[in-house]
Amino acid sequence: MSEIDEIDRKILRVISQDGRISNLHLADQVGLSPSACLRRVQELERSKVIRGYRARLDPAQTGRAYVVYVAVGLSEHTKSAQEGFERAMARAPQVAECHNVAGAFEYMLRVEVADLPAYKAFHTDILGTVPHVRAITSYMVMGTSKDLRA
Repeated sequence: MSEIDEIDRKILRVISQDGRISNLHLADQVGLSPSACLRRVQELERSKVIRGYRARLDPAQTGRAYVVYVAVGLSEHTKSAQEGFERAMARAPQVAECHNVAGAFEYMLRVEVADLPAYKAFHTDILGTVPHVRAITSYMVMGTSKDLRA
């Protein structure tokens, strides 16, 4: 893909707010003809600037309203220890995000579960059984004033 220009940025802003917008409405909002707009969107998709579209779900309706950010420290800093941890987190449906970070610990997780007992079960039965986990620090989300994730 060539350089992203201001029209591409407008397209990205609009569809990041409404991924289901029709091409006709998108074209109108960004000041292009429908055919030119469609070509640009397809190029953004082809070049992987747009990697997909998602639905925003209601966490309370899906049983994932209890959100905890979890800092995890490993006892070994080897590639195999990290790969093993990442495989375990990939298998855990409660883990919505797993980030390898720099700082005092190796990983930051976003865990989404129904309630505190469900988090305790995850903490004990899943996270607590992964080899090389040295430290777990949990940060329960009490409220969210801004969330731009799709």
